[in-house]
Amino acid sequence: METHFNQPQRQSPIGVFVIFFESVFQVLKATWPIILVTLLKAKPGAVFYSFLVFLGVVVFLGIYSFFKYRNFTFYIDDANDEFIIHDGIINKTKTTIQLHKIQQVNIKQSLIQRIIGVYALDIDTAGSENKEGNIKAISHELAVALKSKLLENEGKVTDEVVVEEAKTESSVPFLKINLLSLLKIGITSDYVKSIGLILTFFFTAYENLHQAGAEDMINTEKIEGFVDQNSVWYSALVFVLLMFTVIFVINIARTLIKFFNYTVSQQKGSFVLSYGLINTKSTILKPEKVQITKVSQNYFQKKLNVLEIKIRQALSSEKHEKKAIIEIPGCNAHERDEILKLLFKELPQKGTMMQPNFRKLLFSVFLLIVVPLTGYWLLGTYADETLFDFINLAFVYVIFVFAILFFGFRNYRLFINSRHIIKQSGAWDIDNEIIPIEKIQAITTSQLFWHKSLNIGSLTLHTAGGNVTFHLGQFDKIKAYVNLWLYEIETSDSNWM
Repeated sequence: METHFNQPQRQSPIGVFVIFFESVFQVLKATWPIILVTLLKAKPGAVFYSFLVFLGVVVFLGIYSFFKYRNFTFYIDDANDEFIIHDGIINKTKTTIQLHKIQQVNIKQSLIQRIIGVYALDIDTAGSENKEGNIKAISHELAVALKSKLLENEGKVTDEVVVEEAKTESSVPFLKINLLSLLKIGITSDYVKSIGLILTFFFTAYENLHQAGAEDMINTEKIEGFVDQNSVWYSALVFVLLMFTVIFVINIARTLIKFFNYTVSQQKGSFVLSYGLINTKSTILKPEKVQITKVSQNYFQKKLNVLEIKIRQALSSEKHEKKAIIEIPGCNAHERDEILKLLFKELPQKGTMMQPNFRKLLFSVFLLIVVPLTGYWLLGTYADETLFDFINLAFVYVIFVFAILFFGFRNYRLFINSRHIIKQSGAWDIDNEIIPIEKIQAITTSQLFWHKSLNIGSLTLHTAGGNVTFHLGQFDKIKAYVNLWLYEIETSDSNWM
């Protein structure tokens, strides 16, 4: 039976609970320090009145959720090939999305939605900074049918298409990332991101407790006492070991929760990617929409035969670049090759190699080693001589940074063949960014005036999925390739938007 969307319809009635619980969660997320301090330090009478206030907020959110549900409708205008959403309680909004501009439709399910038994559907286009359409609570059958309808170029869909898609999503996937591969990825990647999460959580929690007047709840005397009783090096070693332990735990937990049961299936020339432990997500990836494909692997991952693939489609702005990245973690070399063949109809090969001038390394050394050491020496000489007590740390910094810069320079390459451009970069994680030539929208070349006599310059490739820059290459070769690429772009009949 065909599902029609030409008349305004609401979400599932039970969706009001999804809106309610999400609203409560947002309130708790914003006010948890105040609630915590109230429970620990306030008097019994204040706790009672605080409970009444919280109860009033819950009642208000319940009323808000009901009217939010009642005023939310969606339908497809077949005459104009548009998807229309009406929303709002006091300020009413009407969102109109042209069907041919829809780039991605994702079916998601959070923990709350899984308990209640509904699904969310997100609609994204390349021309907006946000998700234009977000339906929070519909059945799986309705979500699949609506996704098929929205992704049809002509805005037409038949019973056969809907049935085919439903069957395809339940079919055996051609790629499934097992638990062991996810564990390998979890312990060998995203160290910097995990450190950032730890520091962000610590400083956010401290700032919130400070604003709530409860910073005395954090006992720093034990930490200071431990440092006083032990040497600085021993304390630093304990801190580093503790930090790495926390990082490993966070990496493994985040990887398993985000990418659990990761499967990739083929569907009418597209990919269907499904994954998630708590929040499940199902999204369609169309090869013709892919702009940049990045394959990343470090030394440990190479030994364990795992790698990561990140795929960038058209972006609305660089600000939202991370949200537009599709990740496929835990692939082996064979699975990587199969995915690349499906994306590009062939396995991209590294062709002619272009390498940077050695001045790129010298400038990086000057900026990240010479300048900081000069500042350290000036401060120690003219401001505080005790800074020279940490000279050993300065030597460690120099060795560490120089190693990163050296290996980063050695791996920095641009490979060019007749159909693809591959930029290789990275000191530890070696990234290979693959760009089909026909996907390039614009090309920028630049050359500083003191580089003209040296025949070196930089190249930036602009795509709808972001920019890729190669610095300080041989400039006459760059200009020759740019002329060739511009000709190929002008004569290409590729239709990827």
